[in-house]
Amino acid sequence: MQLESFTLEELLLTALKSEIESRDIYKKISMAVSNALLKDRFEFLAGEEEKHREFIEHIYKGKFPDREIKLPDKTPVPLPEVKFETEDVPLSEILDQSMKAELAAHDFYKALAEKFPEDREVRKTLLFFSSMEMGHYQLLKLERENIERFEEWEEFNPMVHIGA
Repeated sequence: MQLESFTLEELLLTALKSEIESRDIYKKISMAVSNALLKDRFEFLAGEEEKHREFIEHIYKGKFPDREIKLPDKTPVPLPEVKFETEDVPLSEILDQSMKAELAAHDFYKALAEKFPEDREVRKTLLFFSSMEMGHYQLLKLERENIERFEEWEEFNPMVHIGA
């Protein structure tokens, strides 16, 4: 991911906005699913995104101590968004969007770490975030595969859950 054309402030605000939006999406999904294990997974992911937000906010305040954090309506860095307008959207589709966002976050944090060559702690933490985002991707991929099998099963056996 090429980040040279963006200022450090734009990149940090993009990271903050992305983490907040991801956290909110995962919270929304966790409240919408009834499966306890799946609910726990999404609550876990929401918590991870919140920890990332806190760290990025700490970096921002360290680099720009006199500035108030003001998130842009639209970030200058093109990152995929997770959107679903209605509750009818299959969970597998939401997971697919989330997976794309996690892959982009992986690339973003890896490139952002290069902006901190002198700050070893920040650089290592951002690289760690990058690997965590890949872990989130893998977790979502596994859940998407499970849900797709379930959605296919219901498609071929529509009455399978009647009376359950």
